[in-house]
Amino acid sequence: MKILNKIKNWLYALEIVITVIIVVLIFFIAPSSNLWIRRKWAKMQRFLIGYKIDVIGSPDPRANMIIANHQSMLDIMALEDIHPANICWIAKKEIEDLPFFGNVIRIPKMISIDRKDPRSLPKIVKLVKERVSQGRVIAIFPEGTRGNGDKILKFKSGANIIANKLNLVVQPVLIIGSRKILDSKSISINPGILKVIYMDIVDTSNENWLDDTRAKMQELLEDNLTNIG
Repeated sequence: MKILNKIKNWLYALEIVITVIIVVLIFFIAPSSNLWIRRKWAKMQRFLIGYKIDVIGSPDPRANMIIANHQSMLDIMALEDIHPANICWIAKKEIEDLPFFGNVIRIPKMISIDRKDPRSLPKIVKLVKERVSQGRVIAIFPEGTRGNGDKILKFKSGANIIANKLNLVVQPVLIIGSRKILDSKSISINPGILKVIYMDIVDTSNENWLDDTRAKMQELLEDNLTNIG
C-alpha cells in the first residue's frame, strides 16, 4: 500500500510539472485569457486530488486585499478556484527567477518580492497600486512561509505597510486542512475537505490591526480544530 501511495504521489507531482508547462505555453499564446486558464487549472487539480471545499462566509466586494495563512501550495489552488476576483499574488522573487516557470508570475502580472532587500518595498507599493487600479485583488501570505496547519505564524510587517500606505480594504481568509490534503514538502496527496473561512473586513485604522487579526485567526483556527477533533 505504501508503494502504491508513493507511486500515486509522484504521478501527481509529474502531472503538476507537465500541466504547469502547458499552462505557461497557453499563457504565451493567449495572455489575456490567463485568469480563465488559472481557474480551469485549479478546478482540474481539485478533481484530480479528489478534495472538496467547504466555504464559510463570502468574499466582501469592498476588499481589495486578502491576507491568508499558508500551509501548502493547495492554498493558492483553492483561492484561484473559488475567489471571484482576479487575484494578484505577492510571491517570492525566487519563483519569478525560475527559468520558464517564472512566467507563471510574469505573464499574469503577479508581484514578486525580494525578502532580502527592504529597499524593494516602495516598488512593491507602486505595483500594488497599479494592480488595484486595474480591479485586481491583492493576495498575500503575511506569515512569509508555510506553517504546519495548527498555528498561525507571526505576521511580517509588509502587509501592514502596503495596506496602510494605499488605504486598502483588507479581508482575512482562514484556510484549514490544506497541508493534510497536499503536503508540498513531502509530496503527498490525500482526498479530504478543505475549509475556507472568509472573515470580516479589518479595521485598519487600529495601528495593531495586523497582530490583532493574527490573534483572531489563531482563535478561530483553534475552535475549528477542536470541533474537528
